[in-house]
Amino acid sequence: MAKYSVHQQPVETLLSWIKSGEIAIPEIQRPFVWKNTKVRDLIDSLYKGYPVGYIITWRNPDVKLKNGELSAGKKVLIDGQQRITGLTAAIVGQRVLNKNYKEISIRIAFNPITEKFDVLNKAHERSPQWINNINPIINDEISISKAIRKFKNENPEVDEDLIEERIENLKKIKNKQVGIIELDHSLDIDTVTEIFIRINQKGVVLSNADFVMSKIAADEQHEGNKMRKLIDYFCRLIVDKDFNKHIQDNDPEFAKHEFYRAIKWMANGNDNLYVPDYIDVLRTAFTYKFSRGKFSDLVALLSGRNFENRSYEDEIAEKSYKILAEGLTDFVNQTNYQRFLMIIQSAGFIDQKLISSKTSLNFSYSLYLKLRSEGMPEARIQHFVKRWLVMSLLIGRYSGSAESMIDEDIKQINEKGVEAYLQQMEQSNLGDGFWDFGLVDSLETSSVNNNAYNVYLAAQCYFNAPAFLAKTMKISSLIEQRGDVHHLFPKKYLMNNSFPQKAYNQVANYVHTEQATNIKIGMAAPTEYMLKVIAEVNNGSRTLTTLDSETVLWENLKENDIPLLINDCDHTSYTEFLRRRRQLMSKKIKTYYESL
Repeated sequence: MAKYSVHQQPVETLLSWIKSGEIAIPEIQRPFVWKNTKVRDLIDSLYKGYPVGYIITWRNPDVKLKNGELSAGKKVLIDGQQRITGLTAAIVGQRVLNKNYKEISIRIAFNPITEKFDVLNKAHERSPQWINNINPIINDEISISKAIRKFKNENPEVDEDLIEERIENLKKIKNKQVGIIELDHSLDIDTVTEIFIRINQKGVVLSNADFVMSKIAADEQHEGNKMRKLIDYFCRLIVDKDFNKHIQDNDPEFAKHEFYRAIKWMANGNDNLYVPDYIDVLRTAFTYKFSRGKFSDLVALLSGRNFENRSYEDEIAEKSYKILAEGLTDFVNQTNYQRFLMIIQSAGFIDQKLISSKTSLNFSYSLYLKLRSEGMPEARIQHFVKRWLVMSLLIGRYSGSAESMIDEDIKQINEKGVEAYLQQMEQSNLGDGFWDFGLVDSLETSSVNNNAYNVYLAAQCYFNAPAFLAKTMKISSLIEQRGDVHHLFPKKYLMNNSFPQKAYNQVANYVHTEQATNIKIGMAAPTEYMLKVIAEVNNGSRTLTTLDSETVLWENLKENDIPLLINDCDHTSYTEFLRRRRQLMSKKIKTYYESL
């Protein structure tokens, strides 16, 4: 039995399928990321009869209804969204959303004399040799004879037969063939992905989340299409508050739905910390409500897959959509969302850049929603969520095959309970060897995107640590204000002593300090500038520091995990200094973790 079919269809037929809903095009409501010049090139290729790549559809399975009958599944477009959207914009005249979520028109101009296409601009508008918009001609809004007469009147010197031929060729674009590969519903996601990659020949990864989004967008029976909007609109409202008016003005049907009531608070809300995209929303809601981690399972469940007898049943699909809707609604719930952000901030993660793994954040939110739905006391929820987030960041839990790890973790938590499983994870991954050696080694890096270093900064924010050599300025304030990161051994000083970039930019050489202090230290060796600091705190001058006693100075060094060795350090002690500071930083992280 063939698992797919390949056939050709004219552009006109393809666009009629989109209009009628025979092929569901989920991306029509998403930002159009192509540059207008790519639309021009697509039209040019169709005009010249060049291949424009295949449109790939994947047929939803036929599902068994309660009365025993089979309901035919729709075709879901899984590749070709940008080409289809480009065609509907240029040929049908439909407005599209740009990356800033603003509706724009894409007008393609045509020069019949040179047979060139271009994006309409002021120069083409002024030139009589350019037809300003191909859309009315291709769509029969203007007859060929009228278009030829108009062009001939404005360009009397041109050959009328030549112009007639070329305008007729322009009109024939809608008859040009586009290849369509229709994949059978029985193909699994891995096979579909492999086909996708081979056809694209670019090694492009097709996310399983994109399959889910395509699937729910194609579903009207269980309101999957509205769930798709809930996800997209919520993510847009986080970054564009004005989009709320767009929903009210342009999607009144959705604006009356309970899904809109669930998300409209974000039009006045704020999130500079999490900022989830559609994959994050889907991932979190799915893991929380289905206790699974693999999106391929969600595709199967939404198709009505009965894993026991391998059939497809409408009752399973209906139940799966209902559960997903509950998960999405819980995700966007204002109380849930804001309380979760508060927990993350209270753990010291005050800035988005301190969390380098969005998957760790997603799982932590899934865990929060799960524990809250089970009625666990808030204080215990906070304890487990904070520890899980930090533990998963420190060990890079989701840096590899994230779906498999998520699947394992949520199932183990269900089976053993979060407390027992977290304890098991700690015993396996956070023993003395980790704190004394593994974490210390992880801090031997020049990358500020390093998980261990970011957790260290979160710990500093959590403990409200002061900036280096500052009495009142806090590290958290400098991180929020993008304040100076100072090299304890100044960069130019180390460069002058032949240290390479990888050496002088070690994170163990970084400390947050006020800009004025950083500038005044300049290129001095630590032993040199620390002598001045000690003199200042004793004589009351305020050039390098705002600290006012040696006792406060030693406390400041301790809070910034700086070995006292710094008082006697020059470049010959640099390597030993870094080793000792990494050990102190690791101890700080351990103290922080144990206090969560």
